[in-house]
Amino acid sequence: MATQAFKIPRSVVVDVKDSTSEAVYPLFIKLPKNYQHSADKTYPVIYLTDAWYSFQIVSGATRYPMNSGAMEQAIIVGISYAKGSKGDSSRVLDYTPTVNSAWKKKTGGAAKYMVFLERDVISYIEKNYRAKPNDRAFVGNSLGGLLGTYILLTKPELFNHYILGSPSYWFDEHMIFKLETAFQRSKKVIEANVFIAIGERETIGLDSNYDMVGDSEKFYQQVLAWQQPKLNAKLLIIKEANHQTAFPTTVIQGLHWLYGL
Repeated sequence: MATQAFKIPRSVVVDVKDSTSEAVYPLFIKLPKNYQHSADKTYPVIYLTDAWYSFQIVSGATRYPMNSGAMEQAIIVGISYAKGSKGDSSRVLDYTPTVNSAWKKKTGGAAKYMVFLERDVISYIEKNYRAKPNDRAFVGNSLGGLLGTYILLTKPELFNHYILGSPSYWFDEHMIFKLETAFQRSKKVIEANVFIAIGERETIGLDSNYDMVGDSEKFYQQVLAWQQPKLNAKLLIIKEANHQTAFPTTVIQGLHWLYGL
């Protein structure tokens, strides 16, 4: 019996080079169902970290709601890891905001990675596809959620929407909360939608070595305390979920909150 590899419909893989480091990152790109038949239409873009994990989940989870008209159609872009990197070394470096000498792997590359996202990834997508430049969503989970929070606090205008799944706020002695304090003092204006989700079992005494639930609740309350009139925020605690199982619910509920019709 003949067999063939399964391919996600309307998807391609494109290599994009970081113009600073010369590292090459594959982008997994999926176009909406009506993209080829609506030549004048532009689309929101959903940018995903951890593409090998997240791209398949988001593609599958959005297929029915987008195709049935229950969710706005969007371009999905999964950003993979630097080619030639070993294990999770690329994501650990790229997704962490500070250098932490306690880690065996290199950390602290988030600022440079944010430049890569803007200058190389987003510019490539918006030059080559009919993307809405004022409708970008960031989706990150775990260290990816930490990265998204770092971007929110340092260059919030880079994305219009943030889905922060199981964010690793414990990293480097909760440095993200120090950054949040500095952000508050800056009085910077944010126009964005922020969706934070965490599994209820992601806490000490259950399935985690850290109180990730408490950290997420704390950050959410601080977001509300900013009292930004054009900032919308939501926190979802996912029943029975842990760090390994929370993300699929996080992303589909977050995208429905953003793009549900």
